[in-house]
Amino acid sequence: MLPWKRVLRPVTALLLAAAVATVPAATAHASGAPSTGWNDYSCRPSAAHPRPVILVHGTLGNSVDNWLSLAPYLEDRGYCVFSLDYGQLSGVPVFYGLGPIDKSAEQLSAFVDKVLGATGAAKADLVGHSQGGMMPRYYLRFLGGAAKVNALVGLAPDNHGATLSGLTNLLPYFPGASDLVKATTPGLADQIPGSDFLTKLNAGGDTVPGVHYTVIATKYDEVATPWQSQYLSGSDVDNVLLQDLCPLDLSEHVAIGLFDRIAFHEVANALDPAHATATTCASAFS
Repeated sequence: MLPWKRVLRPVTALLLAAAVATVPAATAHASGAPSTGWNDYSCRPSAAHPRPVILVHGTLGNSVDNWLSLAPYLEDRGYCVFSLDYGQLSGVPVFYGLGPIDKSAEQLSAFVDKVLGATGAAKADLVGHSQGGMMPRYYLRFLGGAAKVNALVGLAPDNHGATLSGLTNLLPYFPGASDLVKATTPGLADQIPGSDFLTKLNAGGDTVPGVHYTVIATKYDEVATPWQSQYLSGSDVDNVLLQDLCPLDLSEHVAIGLFDRIAFHEVANALDPAHATATTCASAFS
């Protein structure tokens, strides 16, 4: 074995371990949400909440574990809530979002059509965490999604890449490392700043007309760094820093999507801006 290969393998393992550390341990095989609760295809949106909400998990997440807190939170507020699995690699169960992101966007497209067909709604709202807040932008821009989506809300979305606090900057120092990541986990490679995927996604502007965009970021993010890179530019964009709403909130990349009710309150505001209420530290108890 060449010497650089001996170095490359542990570095690649470190990169993957860092990514794995950003998601919770799986609690169930993600074949769909629990039989009671969200992903109820008999649910019909109400006049108060006329659009179904589709939750899009992050890298190494799935349709169940990522949403054990947010899905019930939205259900309790009268929304029809759905979630999907995407980006599966052959032979890799539970941990998804690793396949090519353009193909994951095609899976999202098919799922949106399924939900709209079942609920009879004209449009859906999308809420995504990490990659799940960024990947739908490909669907909106290139796959006709803008005609079927009212709003995209991103929790810590890596809209301009995920540096893992600068760790990905080490890849050029290890010959073949980038190629190995791309060959084995293309969904990770697509999220490295400067990738062909991100270059295509962000060329010509961050947004498309007709969709309302909200980004909810935390300054303690250790994955999509610097956290300001999560923000979008456009005429219908609301970029929100969690600590501007509650300076005491210490959530980082994982917590903001998994259990932060302050962030969840701001998600609810983004989904129903006509009835929005101030998000504060007290929102943790709402």
